[in-house]
Amino acid sequence: MERIKDFTLVIEAGKTEKQYFKDIWKYRELFFFLAWKDILVRYKQTVIGVLWAVIRPVLTMVVFTIVFGGLAKLPSGGVPYPILVYSAMLPWQFFANALSESSNSLIGNANMISKVYFPRIVIPTSSVITSFVDFLISFVILAALMAFYGFVPDWRMVLLPVFVIIGFLASLGSGLFLAALNVKYRDFRYIVPFIVQFGLYISPVGFSSSIVPDKWRLLYSINPMVGVIDGFRWSILGDELALYVPGFIISLILVVVIFIFGLWYFRKAERTFADVI
Repeated sequence: MERIKDFTLVIEAGKTEKQYFKDIWKYRELFFFLAWKDILVRYKQTVIGVLWAVIRPVLTMVVFTIVFGGLAKLPSGGVPYPILVYSAMLPWQFFANALSESSNSLIGNANMISKVYFPRIVIPTSSVITSFVDFLISFVILAALMAFYGFVPDWRMVLLPVFVIIGFLASLGSGLFLAALNVKYRDFRYIVPFIVQFGLYISPVGFSSSIVPDKWRLLYSINPMVGVIDGFRWSILGDELALYVPGFIISLILVVVIFIFGLWYFRKAERTFADVI
């Protein structure tokens, strides 16, 4: 009888190191497919569809305006309180959504990871892009609020993309780190919502960071989202809310560190994903 040999293809860890970033570009179509799939799935079989991207920050803005602006009477620097809150809610909501979605993205695509090779970074990054689409949709409401209150942006508006990019790096770096941890330690699926909820109240979303005493303001800026939110507000609202430069520099440095560390840790843990997922 003719003997038929069996051949097995084995993908060993480390074999793709030298061409990893070329592979990311090679799999760009998969990247866009996953991002588009996430967008469709998120609002599939919902009555109001993408309006959910607007309703959540708007409702939070209303609550914060009543509590912090109406009851607590916190200063707004001459800016209408709804604009003050919503201009901070946009970058925070983007960060919170991106962190939540990307941290669970590998677990949600476990079957794909265990069956075929592709740069795993494609999955959490596509989740961040999906959250960025929500951010763009929600931005329309901010434009409407500014038009309603007669607020016209000045030259600082051209710097807005810089702060958006910084927020993107903070979201992606944190998301990569937590996504890698979540594969090995499933407890993080419960920890991430707590981080998001806690971070909302320690970040200057419902109030201006200018109310923080000067002696504590530099320490307060250790929260990397403080610099992102303050920069976002400054670029939109101008002189009414001056940018605290020392705090912004600290936040920027921390964002860069978080992104580099998150990318490094993700790459280090990536070779074991298919084994433990």
